Amino acid sequence: MKKILIISTGGTFNKVYNPVNGELQIDKTSSAIKEIAHKWLCELEVVHIIGKDSLEMTNTDRKLLFDTIKQSSHSHIIVVHGTDTMEISAKYIADSTLEQTVIFTGAMIPYSIDPTEATSNLCSAYGYLQGLDTKGIYIAMNGVLGKYDVIKKNHIKGRFEISTK
Repeated sequence: MKKILIISTGGTFNKVYNPVNGELQIDKTSSAIKEIAHKWLCELEVVHIIGKDSLEMTNTDRKLLFDTIKQSSHSHIIVVHGTDTMEISAKYIADSTLEQTVIFTGAMIPYSIDPTEATSNLCSAYGYLQGLDTKGIYIAMNGVLGKYDVIKKNHIKGRFEISTK
């Protein structure tokens, strides 16, 4: 088994309901990811940075993500990221020089509301990463796995697909 680092940037995956103000807020402890990893009975290192919805992310945030990846001693990394700008962040990271294999994943429904999609996407990313022998930047979402520039979010259908362009 490959030693894997999970970098959690926030996103819908990590949102939880706040009963005081009625809003969904980012859980900055990444408890959903830790809960899934605990159920797998495996040791995964989880680092939480940024803590934003991806629509709020800036290039400064993407630089922090890049620096976190680059400074890591892990050669295999999963980034849990919001789905709306996942492709932008993946391209930003891909445009840089990295020696690691990185897979972006996330969820469109918070784990705290329905854990099915988030768990499925994280498990897909984990399994895909275990089988990859090629360095690069990838996306694993909705059962679709591939290079970051081939997997795209279809905003009309509300899911990720292999791009036909």
